[in-house]
Amino acid sequence: MAFKILITGGAGFVGSSLALKLKAAYPEYIVFVLDNLKRRGSELNLPRLKEAGVSFVHGDIRNKGDFDALDKDFTHIIEASAEPSVLAGLNGSPDYLIDTNLNGTVNCLSFARICNAAFLFLSTSRVYPIRKLEDCSFEEKETRFNFTAKQTVAGVSEKGISEMFPLDGYRSLYGTTKLASELIIQEFNEFYGLKTIINRCGVLTGPWQMGKVDQGVIVLWMARHFWKQKLSYLGYGGEGKQVRDVLHVNDLFDILDIQLHTFDKYNNQIFNIGGGIETSLSLQELTEYCQQITGNTIPIEKVKENRQADLRIYVTDNTKISALSGWTPKTSCLEILTDVYEWLKGNEHSLKEILK
Repeated sequence: MAFKILITGGAGFVGSSLALKLKAAYPEYIVFVLDNLKRRGSELNLPRLKEAGVSFVHGDIRNKGDFDALDKDFTHIIEASAEPSVLAGLNGSPDYLIDTNLNGTVNCLSFARICNAAFLFLSTSRVYPIRKLEDCSFEEKETRFNFTAKQTVAGVSEKGISEMFPLDGYRSLYGTTKLASELIIQEFNEFYGLKTIINRCGVLTGPWQMGKVDQGVIVLWMARHFWKQKLSYLGYGGEGKQVRDVLHVNDLFDILDIQLHTFDKYNNQIFNIGGGIETSLSLQELTEYCQQITGNTIPIEKVKENRQADLRIYVTDNTKISALSGWTPKTSCLEILTDVYEWLKGNEHSLKEILK
């Protein structure tokens, strides 16, 4: 059966990448994307989507009425829309954040119920509480922090953070809206019989991500090296030893492809999905890759003080999803960063005003 798929946030980095990959892999599938085009640079994806045969609808998930014009026969909905900044709402009103990431998700769920569509939700590793993550046992190496083997909290090991990590504590308003959405999704699954999957993603990246300081750090770092601009190591003594794992959007597509086509196997479950320890790097190491690939060395300021919602280290433990599906990330850090560099080089004119 040919799928009919709606991707919300579908002109954004993740949404558009998934839409294009779906149409390339399954030309017979009907793919729609819904997006409000708020994120600067998302308009650059519209010609790419049109050329691939993806239908674009200008709409906002915050407005229930924007779903009225859509067909009611979608087989699957991928909820990839979000205000993705961890700092969102901390220095101003949280209204847009909550309206988008919580109320918007409820609207998407209600529409999925009307369609009786399977619902795949892209959540975030930021649902895990900051203080508990900061209290994990770690060791400081020459270029990075690492989790140690011996831990006192469940759900953390040398491999990273698993789905068993405790959820009590504060996590940022962004993380809270995503966790609240997860809870409501589980209610829709139980009481309305809606098929649902929740994926808690780590750092996602790749070409066509419009990186900023508070979201999209991999592209931001490469872009600053590409155009020879300044950067800063923020917090933890200003040494750049903070660590994240990184997942190429192509690897994300591979696991979502599996889930979409064997949905019942993953129904009503939550999975951590990220690059894992093998595809993790510190800011120091990220800088070295960028210098190696671009040939440029740029000034990097050291700011010792931590910012709100900072984390020393987060690495995804993919054990659960890998055991169930056989999926593991394929793209190395060097390959990811080279891919981003080639994209910047090939689209320098159109990207300069957005990323520089």
